Amino acid sequence: MPSNAVVLAAVVCLILLPPSAVGIRTGPGRITTNGDGGGGKLGPFTEAPEYRNGEECSSSSKSFDHSLVHIAMTLDSEYLRGSLAAVHSVLRHASCPENVFFHFISAEFDSASPRVLSQLVRSTFPSLTFKVYIFREDTVINLISSSIRQALENPLNYARNYLGDILDSTVDRVIYLDSDVIVVDDITKLWNTELTGTRVIGAPEYCQANFTLYFTSNFWSDPVLPGEISGRTPCYFNTGVMVMDMVRWREGNYREKLERWMQLQKKKRIYDLGSLPPFLLVFGGDVEAIDHRWNQHGLGGDNVRGSCRGLHTGPVSLLHWSGKGKPWVRLDEKRACPLDHLWEPYDLYNKHKIERAKDQSLLGFASLSELADDSIFL
Repeated sequence: MPSNAVVLAAVVCLILLPPSAVGIRTGPGRITTNGDGGGGKLGPFTEAPEYRNGEECSSSSKSFDHSLVHIAMTLDSEYLRGSLAAVHSVLRHASCPENVFFHFISAEFDSASPRVLSQLVRSTFPSLTFKVYIFREDTVINLISSSIRQALENPLNYARNYLGDILDSTVDRVIYLDSDVIVVDDITKLWNTELTGTRVIGAPEYCQANFTLYFTSNFWSDPVLPGEISGRTPCYFNTGVMVMDMVRWREGNYREKLERWMQLQKKKRIYDLGSLPPFLLVFGGDVEAIDHRWNQHGLGGDNVRGSCRGLHTGPVSLLHWSGKGKPWVRLDEKRACPLDHLWEPYDLYNKHKIERAKDQSLLGFASLSELADDSIFL
């Protein structure tokens, strides 16, 4: 785990290094709210700078255009601040930011309506190309079992299972991102991942993790269930960052395959950890391995204490605060972990923005990608 001094050195470098993104940024905009005075979790947010394509980029806003990079994320009132920071980071580092199309999945019965959330996204990113889809929670509510952390029982966590049904049929490929990530590299590099053979998804794999720990003794003692993964060498992967072939997903009825394990879980408890284990059972051993730099996960600590953690060894293209601790919560409560300060420059929430505005204008926001291959960042 890196020391505080190492992380602070990284932040200093982030301030001093010049911007390097290909996309063109214009000046920051006004402060926006959700129309109710900006109270609570829904604002106020600062309008993001405009990120424009360079001359080498083609421009299109139609969702079926094959030059677009499609990203799917959930959008809810609880994680809105994280989602907007994630979008900001993607645009800031994209070589062709106008060619990124966001697909937001919003819960039907969120405390903030999908319409309100859509308006907030539009006011924060006026030029963003996106679509908001309504996820009917009753689609999955009866399939969800209790988990080790209540947040993992949120029906929206299972929206990724239904992307083949939710997204337009013209979307044949998508990157799925959790709301607690920031991207510090050109997202096009991840988009260009080749899914070889008949593989449906790609993700960073961690084969050193003990795969057996993700399932209960009920699973391993069953005379039939372990045979479901025989002949494969499954490795742990985190479902918060995935490249997904939606054509193969739909043709292979993978939603139904995931639901089958969830139905069994309701009858015979075979795992404890939310929406992840069905993905491990269906795809484990048949995942296109992506470089670990694209999911430096676990920065939110474990699922109980949310303690501070450091980075895995190696370069960084995406930081992921999976686990209980979220950077915006810890920053507001004045108990931030060292790496939370790397999330902060992308935060558009206005609570502390005014006093930080001058410093952030110096940051330039792009320099973190230059640290991706720099040992001082590690």
